[in-house]
Amino acid sequence: METPHYRSRFYRATLTAVFSGIMATVLCLAYDIFYRDATGFSLSGFITVSSIIFIVNIIFLVAGIFYAIFLGSFKRADLVFDIVFLAVIAFVIWVTMGIQRSPIHEVAVQFRGLLIGILLIIALGMISIPILFHNKKFEESVL
Repeated sequence: METPHYRSRFYRATLTAVFSGIMATVLCLAYDIFYRDATGFSLSGFITVSSIIFIVNIIFLVAGIFYAIFLGSFKRADLVFDIVFLAVIAFVIWVTMGIQRSPIHEVAVQFRGLLIGILLIIALGMISIPILFHNKKFEESVL
């Protein structure tokens, strides 16, 4: 019989976010492969396998730290977290719409499509953090 271990709120929040980040990374990599294959887009020194792996996971680690802070600071921490991070992602998507990556219009549109798709996957991952955090089966099985 296993003895239950106390896990702090910070520990659970950050590891839940890291888990969501790993899942989002896998989805982003799959989307990247699918998108490049479907559109023939090859020009991107910014969005590579390495940048997706490192940046997405760092974003989720930071999000987990913020989520832990929000849990201690707000009564409705889940709602505040979702609103804040979805607002940030919506702002980044809005800024992305104005990016002119290449003088060739088609290449610029393809780059925006790739980046916006990745941002939407990150948004889904952000929404999953509070859901997984409060799931007892997830805590018992994964954390």
